[in-house]
Amino acid sequence: MKPLADCRLYAFVDTAYLHGRAPDQLARQLCDGGADLIQLRAKTAAPNEIRRLAETIHPITHRAGVALVINDHFDIAREVGAEICHLGQEDFFDAGHRRVEEIRDPASGIQIGLSTHAPAQAERAVAAGADYVAIGPIYATGTKPTAQPVTLDYVRWAAAHVRIPWFAIGGINLGNLEAVLAAGARRICVVSAILNAADVAAECQKYRARLDAA
Repeated sequence: MKPLADCRLYAFVDTAYLHGRAPDQLARQLCDGGADLIQLRAKTAAPNEIRRLAETIHPITHRAGVALVINDHFDIAREVGAEICHLGQEDFFDAGHRRVEEIRDPASGIQIGLSTHAPAQAERAVAAGADYVAIGPIYATGTKPTAQPVTLDYVRWAAAHVRIPWFAIGGINLGNLEAVLAAGARRICVVSAILNAADVAAECQKYRARLDAA
């Protein structure tokens, strides 16, 4: 697996965007397209279903040398041997945690990423020992329709102040990617713009090429 510092394209198997396709098929296409990380996000699924999906996807990502990220469910990430767990503010700080060591299992080596929506949250996440932070949503996004966009100002702030790996997220597509990169981002998360494409691998490769050229 690549170190997080070397990861640039963070893709998703989001069950809200399957469009009748099998999750394992999407995982293969994302790997073929050059994703460095793939998050399994299944907001409406029961834990047993998320575990089943993770057990199906992880052998695919592992063979490709791509880290699997489990969204929200640290126990499932640990049980299936996923490399990373991603938690929101409400899943970590609002749940009473202050340091990632409080939940990290030293034996498993799972890395932990945290969502942030403002500079103060990013500073708090870094101080908590997060392995990476997500910066966003940069633009309005259908994946989180009620979230207020943080704009490129937050990307510029992160480029100047955040010293651990960070990923810009939220509404990023090929039309606005250059603006995100110009603001200082070097790592991005892309959800619907890739998953809504007819050819997921080919679409993924377009982002990969733009990132590698930045």
